[in-house]
Amino acid sequence: MSAAKNTSVKKVVLAYSGGLDTSAIVPWLKENYDCEVVAFVADVGQGDDELAGVEEKAIASGASSCYVVDLKDKFASEVIYPTLKTGAIYEGQYLLGTALARPIIAEAQVAIARQVGADAVAHGCTGKGNDQVRFESAFAALAPDLKVIAPWREWTMRSRPQLLAYLAERNVPCSASATKIYSRDANLWHISTEGGELEDPWNEPTEQVWTWTVAPEHAPNTPEYLKLTFANGELTHINDTDYQPVDAILHLNKVAGAHGVGRLDMVENRLVGMKSRGCYETPAGAVLYTALQGLESLVLDRTTQDYRIRLGNEFAQLMYDGRWFTPLKDVMLAAATKIAEPLTGDIMVKLYKGQATVTQKRSPNSLYSNAFATFDEDEVYNQQHAEGFIRLYSLASRIRALHQQADDAE
Repeated sequence: MSAAKNTSVKKVVLAYSGGLDTSAIVPWLKENYDCEVVAFVADVGQGDDELAGVEEKAIASGASSCYVVDLKDKFASEVIYPTLKTGAIYEGQYLLGTALARPIIAEAQVAIARQVGADAVAHGCTGKGNDQVRFESAFAALAPDLKVIAPWREWTMRSRPQLLAYLAERNVPCSASATKIYSRDANLWHISTEGGELEDPWNEPTEQVWTWTVAPEHAPNTPEYLKLTFANGELTHINDTDYQPVDAILHLNKVAGAHGVGRLDMVENRLVGMKSRGCYETPAGAVLYTALQGLESLVLDRTTQDYRIRLGNEFAQLMYDGRWFTPLKDVMLAAATKIAEPLTGDIMVKLYKGQATVTQKRSPNSLYSNAFATFDEDEVYNQQHAEGFIRLYSLASRIRALHQQADDAE
């Protein structure tokens, strides 16, 4: 059930969650690498329930120490808010909840490894998923000298019962059971759910799947309106109350989730080549993306808005594929930040039965002019000028048609 003994590693920092997989990884590393194991826990807003007693669990599993690092502020201000400016949405639907958290987790893990003098890092990602690529790409960029250990690619255990038996044989306490239905990943931005009935795409998700949002049909019959104020593409106020990034996201998750906003049931293309189905809940994200798109429609000219859309698609792919620590990411974020400079103003969002809809928008940088757009008589636009514009705009088509007429006449 284990790999051959390897003595090349003296101390390893493990990305630890306290769940079944990482609880088994601690003793496995000690047995198969004869090394000291330091547990590292990233607090990215997964909630107090998941973090409760995690240090004690790590020590009981055999770790020499456990570091819990609060990354919520960094996650919100240095990853989520900048990415929002790009408009990144993977395959037109997924708001990248899992992918967004991986860069700062990996970065903090490397920092702990340097702090404790480790010569290796380890993670509990499986060999089928995207996260192994995201973590190890970050390790390669930040600490190419550290050995990376991925137990799921080395050991022979393949099921929950095998992992539970492995822990029982070593008297390592674990609260997990063999009957777990779903695999979930939660952070400040979202919660994802896989497994159970979702493994058959023909099965409709049951209400057991959803944990942050109410069913839209059971949401309040009265809509709720939120006034969101942005400065340079970043949310500053909700209903005229100042909010820092973490508090804003938590508040919007609660308010929008109560209206059933932010649900997604998606079959996506994983980086490793297979398709997978996941249900995602991102209430705050759904509201913020909708609001920013409304503000963009008011402020950005057509060519800039078209470019921002292309940039968002490319940045979504970059994030999904784990290429945060690359020069390209810096270039793309710089472009998005520049594009977002005029995105200042107020957006009114209506929450109702699973939908977030922009109903009002205003900005000091608005390019909308009623004087030009009105159907009534105006003094600023001479409609006769449109004739020359159209003639030049369609010139290529006119020349092509004239050539065709000449050919037909011969």
